Amino acid sequence: MTPKNKYHKGELSYYELSLLSFLREDFPERAKDVEFIRERADHAAETYNQAIKNGHSHIEAEELASDELFKGLAFSPYNTLVIILWNEFSEEIPEDDAKSVALMVLPICSEILAKYSISDDFIDTPEYDLLYTELTGTIQILLEDGKL
Repeated sequence: MTPKNKYHKGELSYYELSLLSFLREDFPERAKDVEFIRERADHAAETYNQAIKNGHSHIEAEELASDELFKGLAFSPYNTLVIILWNEFSEEIPEDDAKSVALMVLPICSEILAKYSISDDFIDTPEYDLLYTELTGTIQILLEDGKL
C-alpha cells in the first residue's frame, strides 16, 4: 500500500495517523500540533516516494520513512514521568492516575528538561539517571507542598 501524501479536509494520511497515534500515547502534549504532524507526515511520504524511485523495496522505503517520521521522538519526557510515578510514588498516586498527573506535571518540569541534551538515545546516557533523580525530587516537593 502506497501511503497517501495528499488528503481532503478532515481526512488524515497514513503517516499522519501513525504519528498522531504515537503522539497521543507518548507525547500527548504534542498531539494537537497539527503543523508538526503534517510536516513530519509529508516529509515521511516524500522519503518513501524518493526511496521507491531510488530502487528500494517497499519494506526498505517504509523503514526510511518511519525513521523520518519518528526522528527525535524515541525519548519521551512524559513517559519518563509516568514511569517515575509508577516506580517511586505508587502509594501516593494510583497507577490509573499516573498518566493524567504526568501530563499535569510536565509543564512544571520544563526547566529541568531544558537543562539536558535530550536525544533518541538519551535513556542510555548517565544524564538520564540525573534527570530521573531531579524529576523524582520535583514530584516529591509537589506532593509535600500539596500541589499533587
